[in-house]
Amino acid sequence: MTTTRTILLTGFQAFGGEQVNPSWQAVSALHGVRIVGHRVVARELPVAFGDSLKVLRAALKETQPTLVICVGQAGGRAQLSLERVAINVDDARIPDNLGQQPVDLPVVQGGPAAYFSTLPIKAMREALHVAGLPAEVSQTAGTYVCNHVFYGLMHALRNRRGVRAGFIHIPYSPAQATTHAGSPSLAVETVTSALKLAVRVALKTPSDVRMAAGAEH
Repeated sequence: MTTTRTILLTGFQAFGGEQVNPSWQAVSALHGVRIVGHRVVARELPVAFGDSLKVLRAALKETQPTLVICVGQAGGRAQLSLERVAINVDDARIPDNLGQQPVDLPVVQGGPAAYFSTLPIKAMREALHVAGLPAEVSQTAGTYVCNHVFYGLMHALRNRRGVRAGFIHIPYSPAQATTHAGSPSLAVETVTSALKLAVRVALKTPSDVRMAAGAEH
């Protein structure tokens, strides 16, 4: 009897005065979907330093995934941002949903300065472009709860062989953009389709492609 392998996708609760978070809307739409012989399990994370990692670690233990992609919102960005690196610092511009606002504190005391994504982010970007979807390789995941989760994810998996993981930021949804004049947006349904394609590429691409996707600043 063949055991179905698992993909863990996470999104976040709403934060910063927003009523919804499109990261969770997009991810939850894929819960139970099968992609390349894997079953998607979606989990919602709190926008809270510390608690987000407790929920994430519990989900990792429960699902024993072979692929993990955490998804968060970066309002103001125009494309899906395939994050390259997570850094070991919490430096919150605004409080989290529990009122916590750490400044210049490590995500993991004594941990390395950074972890790199183990997803084939350049192959994913190329496939998204071919499909007509806006995507970029991003060099910063910020220093808020998204980076906190990204770093905590990679730290939790540092000794777990065969599990690939990373983080994707998405823009505002059109509904949100109506209250953020001039901000770019992307339909939640489009984000869901893009995530499904990104997962498929990650599962079918053992080694990332070599192509320029850097930044000057």
